[in-house]
Amino acid sequence: MTEDVRNIVLGVIAAGISAALGWLARTYLWKRRLRRRQAFFGLPDNSESLLVVNRDAGGPELTVKRHDVFALLELSAIVKDCGAHAQLVAHDTTQQGFGERTEFCVGGPASNRRMAAHMHSLLPGIRVNTDPEPGPDRGAFQIGSERYRLEPGITEYVLLARLTAGQGQGSRPVFLFCGQLPVTNQAATRYLARHHERLARKHGGNAFVLLLKVVNSQAYGPDVVELVGDVTRAAQAPAPAATPRASSHRAK
Repeated sequence: MTEDVRNIVLGVIAAGISAALGWLARTYLWKRRLRRRQAFFGLPDNSESLLVVNRDAGGPELTVKRHDVFALLELSAIVKDCGAHAQLVAHDTTQQGFGERTEFCVGGPASNRRMAAHMHSLLPGIRVNTDPEPGPDRGAFQIGSERYRLEPGITEYVLLARLTAGQGQGSRPVFLFCGQLPVTNQAATRYLARHHERLARKHGGNAFVLLLKVVNSQAYGPDVVELVGDVTRAAQAPAPAATPRASSHRAK
Protein backbone atom coordinates (compact mmCIF):
# COMPACT_ATOMS: atom_id res chain seq x y z
CA MET A 1 0.00 0.00 0.00
CA THR A 2 1.48 3.32 -1.05
CA GLU A 3 1.57 6.31 1.29
CA ASP A 4 -1.10 8.15 -0.72
CA VAL A 5 -3.51 5.22 -0.54
CA ARG A 6 -2.82 4.86 3.18
CA ASN A 7 -3.60 8.54 3.75
CA ILE A 8 -6.87 8.21 1.80
CA VAL A 9 -7.90 5.17 3.82
CA LEU A 10 -7.04 6.91 7.11
CA GLY A 11 -9.02 9.96 5.99
CA VAL A 12 -12.06 7.86 5.18
CA ILE A 13 -11.83 6.10 8.53
CA ALA A 14 -11.49 9.40 10.38
CA ALA A 15 -14.47 10.85 8.52
CA GLY A 16 -16.53 7.77 9.36
CA ILE A 17 -15.61 7.97 13.04
CA SER A 18 -16.45 11.69 13.13
CA ALA A 19 -19.81 11.07 11.45
CA ALA A 20 -20.61 8.26 13.88
CA LEU A 21 -19.68 10.38 16.90
CA GLY A 22 -21.76 13.25 15.55
CA TRP A 23 -24.75 10.96 15.06
CA LEU A 24 -24.37 9.54 18.57
CA ALA A 25 -24.14 13.04 20.06
CA ARG A 26 -27.24 14.24 18.19
CA THR A 27 -29.13 11.10 19.19
CA TYR A 28 -28.15 11.55 22.83
CA LEU A 29 -29.22 15.21 22.85
CA TRP A 30 -32.50 14.38 21.09
CA LYS A 31 -33.28 11.61 23.58
CA ARG A 32 -32.42 13.84 26.52
CA ARG A 33 -34.75 16.56 25.23
CA LEU A 34 -37.45 13.95 24.66
CA ARG A 35 -37.13 12.59 28.21
CA ARG A 36 -37.34 16.10 29.64
CA ARG A 37 -40.43 16.82 27.54
CA GLN A 38 -42.02 13.53 28.60
CA ALA A 39 -41.27 14.24 32.26
CA PHE A 40 -42.76 17.75 32.08
CA PHE A 41 -45.96 16.57 30.43
CA GLY A 42 -46.12 13.27 32.33
CA LEU A 43 -46.20 11.37 29.03
CA PRO A 44 -43.74 8.47 28.88
CA ASP A 45 -43.66 6.22 25.83
CA ASN A 46 -47.03 4.66 24.94
CA SER A 47 -48.80 6.28 27.89
CA GLU A 48 -52.41 7.44 27.78
CA SER A 49 -53.73 10.96 28.24
CA LEU A 50 -57.10 12.73 28.26
CA LEU A 51 -58.20 15.71 26.19
CA VAL A 52 -61.24 17.10 28.01
CA VAL A 53 -63.37 19.52 25.99
CA ASN A 54 -66.48 21.54 26.64
CA ARG A 55 -69.76 21.34 24.80
CA ASP A 56 -71.00 24.25 22.73
CA ALA A 57 -73.95 25.79 24.51
CA GLY A 58 -75.89 25.84 21.26
CA GLY A 59 -77.00 22.21 21.39
CA PRO A 60 -76.89 18.90 23.24
CA GLU A 61 -74.37 17.26 20.92
CA LEU A 62 -70.60 17.41 21.39
CA THR A 63 -70.00 20.48 19.24
CA VAL A 64 -66.65 22.16 19.79
CA LYS A 65 -65.88 25.75 18.89
CA ARG A 66 -63.44 26.28 15.99
CA HIS A 67 -60.68 27.77 18.15
CA ASP A 68 -61.08 24.97 20.69
CA VAL A 69 -60.59 22.47 17.85
CA PHE A 70 -57.35 24.24 16.97
CA ALA A 71 -56.35 24.05 20.63
CA LEU A 72 -56.95 20.30 20.60
CA LEU A 73 -54.77 19.98 17.51
CA GLU A 74 -51.94 21.80 19.31
CA LEU A 75 -52.28 19.42 22.25
CA SER A 76 -52.51 16.35 20.02
CA ALA A 77 -49.17 17.31 18.46
CA ILE A 78 -47.60 17.57 21.92
CA VAL A 79 -48.90 14.12 22.88
CA LYS A 80 -47.69 12.59 19.61
CA ASP A 81 -44.23 14.15 19.97
CA CYS A 82 -43.93 12.48 23.37
CA GLY A 83 -44.76 9.08 21.87
CA ALA A 84 -48.02 8.88 23.83
CA HIS A 85 -51.72 8.51 23.00
CA ALA A 86 -54.71 10.79 23.59
CA GLN A 87 -58.38 10.09 24.25
CA LEU A 88 -60.92 12.83 23.56
CA VAL A 89 -63.72 13.04 26.13
CA ALA A 90 -66.52 15.50 26.86
CA HIS A 91 -66.36 17.44 30.10
CA ASP A 92 -69.63 16.00 31.45
CA THR A 93 -68.71 12.37 30.81
CA THR A 94 -65.41 12.39 32.72
CA GLN A 95 -66.04 10.97 36.17
CA GLN A 96 -62.67 10.10 37.60
CA GLY A 97 -59.91 11.59 39.66
CA PHE A 98 -56.61 12.63 38.23
CA GLY A 99 -53.01 11.63 38.70
CA GLU A 100 -53.09 8.32 36.85
CA ARG A 101 -53.15 9.88 33.37
CA THR A 102 -52.06 13.27 32.12
CA GLU A 103 -55.08 15.47 31.47
CA PHE A 104 -55.47 18.51 29.25
CA CYS A 105 -58.65 20.40 30.14
CA VAL A 106 -59.83 23.10 27.73
CA GLY A 107 -62.53 25.72 28.29
CA GLY A 108 -63.89 28.02 30.98
CA PRO A 109 -65.91 26.85 34.00
CA ALA A 110 -69.17 28.14 32.51
CA SER A 111 -69.09 25.52 29.75
CA ASN A 112 -66.74 22.91 31.21
CA ARG A 113 -67.83 21.16 34.41
CA ARG A 114 -64.50 19.43 34.72
CA MET A 115 -62.72 22.79 34.62
CA ALA A 116 -65.09 24.16 37.26
CA ALA A 117 -64.33 21.18 39.52
CA HIS A 118 -60.56 21.54 39.10
CA MET A 119 -60.65 25.25 39.84
CA HIS A 120 -62.85 24.80 42.89
CA SER A 121 -60.58 22.09 44.32
CA LEU A 122 -57.15 23.26 43.26
CA LEU A 123 -57.38 26.99 42.56
CA PRO A 124 -59.62 28.42 45.31
CA GLY A 125 -58.03 31.87 44.97
CA ILE A 126 -59.47 32.38 41.47
CA ARG A 127 -63.04 33.33 40.74
CA VAL A 128 -64.51 33.50 37.26
CA ASN A 129 -67.67 35.47 36.60
CA THR A 130 -69.95 33.01 34.81
CA ASP A 131 -73.02 35.22 34.81
CA PRO A 132 -74.69 34.81 31.39
CA GLU A 133 -76.21 38.29 31.55
CA PRO A 134 -74.31 41.07 29.74
CA GLY A 135 -72.30 43.36 31.98
CA PRO A 136 -68.83 44.85 32.46
CA ASP A 137 -67.71 41.95 34.67
CA ARG A 138 -69.05 39.13 32.53
CA GLY A 139 -66.25 36.57 32.11
CA ALA A 140 -63.91 38.55 34.37
CA PHE A 141 -61.19 36.82 36.41
CA GLN A 142 -60.83 37.70 40.07
CA ILE A 143 -57.36 36.74 41.36
CA GLY A 144 -56.77 37.95 44.86
CA SER A 145 -57.67 41.63 44.86
CA GLU A 146 -57.12 42.03 41.12
CA ARG A 147 -59.89 41.83 38.54
CA TYR A 148 -59.18 41.17 34.86
CA ARG A 149 -62.06 42.15 32.62
CA LEU A 150 -62.82 40.88 29.16
CA GLU A 151 -62.87 43.27 26.21
CA PRO A 152 -63.68 41.02 23.24
CA GLY A 153 -61.27 41.36 20.36
CA ILE A 154 -59.09 43.84 22.26
CA THR A 155 -57.90 42.40 25.56
CA GLU A 156 -58.71 38.87 26.70
CA TYR A 157 -57.19 36.77 29.46
CA VAL A 158 -56.50 33.07 29.87
CA LEU A 159 -55.09 30.93 32.67
CA LEU A 160 -52.47 28.32 31.86
CA ALA A 161 -51.84 25.94 34.75
CA ARG A 162 -49.89 22.77 35.42
CA LEU A 163 -51.15 21.08 38.56
CA THR A 164 -50.54 17.77 40.33
CA ALA A 165 -52.50 15.80 42.87
CA GLY A 166 -49.59 15.73 45.31
CA GLN A 167 -49.30 11.94 45.09
CA GLY A 168 -45.56 11.71 44.61
CA GLN A 169 -43.35 11.55 41.55
CA GLY A 170 -45.57 9.01 39.79
CA SER A 171 -48.54 11.36 39.75
CA ARG A 172 -49.40 12.68 36.29
CA PRO A 173 -50.19 16.40 35.90
CA VAL A 174 -53.34 18.12 34.74
CA PHE A 175 -53.00 21.11 32.42
CA LEU A 176 -55.73 23.74 32.47
CA PHE A 177 -56.46 26.16 29.65
CA CYS A 178 -59.15 28.41 31.11
CA GLY A 179 -59.83 31.32 28.79
CA GLN A 180 -62.43 34.06 28.61
CA LEU A 181 -63.08 33.18 24.94
CA PRO A 182 -62.23 30.15 22.75
CA VAL A 183 -59.48 32.08 20.94
CA THR A 184 -57.69 32.47 24.27
CA ASN A 185 -57.76 28.73 24.85
CA GLN A 186 -55.94 28.25 21.56
CA ALA A 187 -53.50 31.01 22.49
CA ALA A 188 -52.66 29.24 25.76
CA THR A 189 -52.07 25.85 24.11
CA ARG A 190 -49.87 27.50 21.50
CA TYR A 191 -47.94 29.32 24.23
CA LEU A 192 -47.37 26.00 26.02
CA ALA A 193 -46.21 24.30 22.82
CA ARG A 194 -43.73 27.09 22.12
CA HIS A 195 -42.39 27.63 25.63
CA HIS A 196 -42.61 24.25 27.35
CA GLU A 197 -38.82 23.86 27.51
CA ARG A 198 -38.40 27.20 29.28
CA LEU A 199 -41.29 26.41 31.61
CA ALA A 200 -39.78 23.01 32.41
CA ARG A 201 -36.42 24.60 33.25
CA LYS A 202 -38.06 27.21 35.48
CA HIS A 203 -40.67 25.11 37.27
CA GLY A 204 -39.43 21.53 36.88
CA GLY A 205 -42.10 19.17 38.16
CA ASN A 206 -43.75 21.81 40.34
CA ALA A 207 -47.20 23.29 39.86
CA PHE A 208 -47.62 26.71 38.30
CA VAL A 209 -50.43 29.03 37.24
CA LEU A 210 -49.73 31.69 34.63
CA LEU A 211 -52.00 34.53 33.59
CA LEU A 212 -51.68 35.38 29.90
CA LYS A 213 -53.14 38.30 27.97
CA VAL A 214 -54.20 37.93 24.34
CA VAL A 215 -53.82 41.26 22.57
CA ASN A 216 -56.03 42.42 19.70
CA SER A 217 -57.28 39.00 18.71
CA GLN A 218 -59.64 40.53 16.17
CA ALA A 219 -56.55 41.40 14.11
CA TYR A 220 -53.91 38.90 15.24
CA GLY A 221 -55.95 35.91 16.39
CA PRO A 222 -54.16 33.82 19.06
CA ASP A 223 -50.64 34.82 18.02
CA VAL A 224 -49.93 37.91 20.17
CA VAL A 225 -49.74 36.77 23.78
CA GLU A 226 -48.20 38.54 26.76
CA LEU A 227 -47.32 36.99 30.08
CA VAL A 228 -49.08 39.05 32.74
CA GLY A 229 -47.51 37.13 35.59
CA ASP A 230 -47.11 34.01 37.67
CA VAL A 231 -50.18 33.91 39.92
CA THR A 232 -49.56 30.49 41.48
CA ARG A 233 -49.45 31.69 45.08
CA ALA A 234 -52.61 33.79 44.82
CA ALA A 235 -54.44 31.08 42.86
CA GLN A 236 -53.75 28.37 45.43
CA ALA A 237 -54.43 30.54 48.48
CA PRO A 238 -57.89 30.49 50.08
CA ALA A 239 -60.34 32.78 48.32
CA PRO A 240 -60.36 36.26 49.87
CA ALA A 241 -63.51 37.60 51.42
CA ALA A 242 -65.71 39.51 49.00
CA THR A 243 -65.03 43.24 48.97
CA PRO A 244 -67.10 46.01 47.40
CA ARG A 245 -64.18 47.32 45.37
CA ALA A 246 -61.34 45.64 43.52
CA SER A 247 -58.64 46.76 41.13
CA SER A 248 -59.55 46.24 37.47
CA HIS A 249 -57.32 45.77 34.45
CA ARG A 250 -58.64 47.11 31.17
CA ALA A 251 -57.07 47.76 27.78
CA LYS A 252 -55.79 51.27 27.27
